[in-house]
Amino acid sequence: MRPENPTVSVIIPNYNYEKTLPSCLDAVFAQTLQPLEVIVVDDASTDGSREIIRRYPCTLIENPGNSGVSAVRNRGAAASRGDVLFFVDSDVALAPDALENAVRVLTEDPGCGFVHGVPAAEPLFDDGPVERYRMLHAHYFHRRSVGVVASAFFALGAVRREVFEAVGPLNERLRDSEDLEYSNRLHGRCRIRLTDTVSGRHDDADSLRDLLREQARRAQLLIPFAAAHRAQKNAVRAHSMAGVLAVALTVATLPLLPFAPVVPALCLLLAALSDPGLSRFVLRQRGPAFLVYFTGVHLLVQLSIVLGAAWGGLRMLADRSFGRPVPAPAGSPDRASAP
Repeated sequence: MRPENPTVSVIIPNYNYEKTLPSCLDAVFAQTLQPLEVIVVDDASTDGSREIIRRYPCTLIENPGNSGVSAVRNRGAAASRGDVLFFVDSDVALAPDALENAVRVLTEDPGCGFVHGVPAAEPLFDDGPVERYRMLHAHYFHRRSVGVVASAFFALGAVRREVFEAVGPLNERLRDSEDLEYSNRLHGRCRIRLTDTVSGRHDDADSLRDLLREQARRAQLLIPFAAAHRAQKNAVRAHSMAGVLAVALTVATLPLLPFAPVVPALCLLLAALSDPGLSRFVLRQRGPAFLVYFTGVHLLVQLSIVLGAAWGGLRMLADRSFGRPVPAPAGSPDRASAP
């Protein structure tokens, strides 16, 4: 990367995000640091996404079929020319100085190869209490980890081109947890920084069913490799391990309910009180009534993680290749198989 005035390629993966694409692209073209190019890779959308993209001065790459976010990001990176690759998802609207601040972090710290940001506490479009839960939680767990970390998230992140080329492409077999697998490869090669100077408003899940299904699906890879990543020093952890274990104990002690109901009740109480910092943050932001709602949803999310991890463990027993390394492409380290 050039020591001064590095060029930036913005890479946006998209699949059926016509609702948020205008906000995403408007924000990219309103940056205080103008990018060299904006590349949108559309993953065979069936809505009006491509018509929206064509209204902007960006490069549209059209995938003939849906191949997943990892493949789409790789294709955008391969077509780019910038010294810095800034990845932003199509449901995120960047703060005006996001690109400038990301480049500043990389320029001021030559040993930093990847920098990513903190999603705003307020959603891009407020679609109800589930989305408010989601964004408050995401903002909190990112913000509390600001500094040098072991985790790299691509939804709002920038990487030096030479680092991306050295580490290799994202694992295209993974449609979930691809960030964690990439983090495992990236960690140790360069510093990864999480900064609250890079921010964006995210439009997230607004359906409780969709949220819980997503958490359970992602948790299937917890035992194969995500748990090992979480154990690393300075890993960005979305959930308190004590809370997840307390929920697991609640489930395990449910057979005692007719004889000793106090045991599962105490486990559930421990889960609810496991992250007091998060509870205080939600209380300050939304008040006591929403804290009660937030805690209930949070417990359900942690239950989904427990059930997803258990299912992933069973899949490992039934399929020896599940979650284990697969042959890597030339020039990149081993990867893990997809769920």
